[in-house]
Amino acid sequence: MKNLNLLGYGLFILFIVLIIVWVGKICYKNGNLFVAELIPGHVELCHQINKVLLIGYYLVNIGYCALTLSFWEPIFSVSVLVEVVALKIATIIMILSVLHYLNIFILATSVQKLIKQQ
Repeated sequence: MKNLNLLGYGLFILFIVLIIVWVGKICYKNGNLFVAELIPGHVELCHQINKVLLIGYYLVNIGYCALTLSFWEPIFSVSVLVEVVALKIATIIMILSVLHYLNIFILATSVQKLIKQQ
């Protein structure tokens, strides 16, 4: 039996990098508009907040992807390979969606508190 882990790692990294970069670009582009709506009149601050969010997004995802590679069991069939890669990608997509909504919630509540203080 041939171990297919290296092939799985390659496929996983290829697909997940494409997904992470694609989602990051979309969130960064549209995030500027969202943050600017939350903090009107502070365009530069909004831009910097959005940059920090993008950097945090990339760091969390790169770290999780690197960590998840160390927990893979040996893969000896193509069907298990497809299953493992799909499951790992789906897990990261779910984490991305949770983090996205958490960021929106935190930003919205923080801005609301700032507005009430003024």
